[in-house]
Amino acid sequence: MRMGISITLGEADRQRLEALVNDRNTAQKHVWRARIVLLSADGVGTTAIMAATGTAKTTVWRWPARFMAEGVTGLLRDKTRPPGRAPIAGDRAAAIVAMTLKSPPHEVTHWTARAMADAVGLAVSAAWHTLF
Repeated sequence: MRMGISITLGEADRQRLEALVNDRNTAQKHVWRARIVLLSADGVGTTAIMAATGTAKTTVWRWPARFMAEGVTGLLRDKTRPPGRAPIAGDRAAAIVAMTLKSPPHEVTHWTARAMADAVGLAVSAAWHTLF
C-alpha cells in the first residue's frame, strides 16, 4: 500500500463490499475493485494485492483512492471518457459523398478508398467510414 494512505472501513461498507465479492452475479470488474479495497483496508501491501487480484500497481492505487473519494458507489461505475476522434463535419461528409457521383481523376473506371482519401485529404479509414 502507498505510504501515508490508509483505509478504515465502516461495518456497513465492509458488508457491502463482501457482498459484492461473494455474489456470483456481480460483474468481475466490480469484484476485483471490491477485493482491492478490502485487502487495502486489511493492511495488505501493494505487491500482495497485485498478486492476489492480478492487476497492475496503478490499478491497486486507483481504486482505494476512488473509494475514499466516492465510497462504494464510486467502485460500481466507470468514469466517462471523451471520444477518441472528432466526427467528420456534416458538410465535409456530404462533399465526400458527392465526389463519388463524379468520375474519378486520371484514367480509372471507379473510385478506390485510397484515391478518395487522397482527393479529400483524409486517412483511408476515415474516408471509408464516411461513405459507409
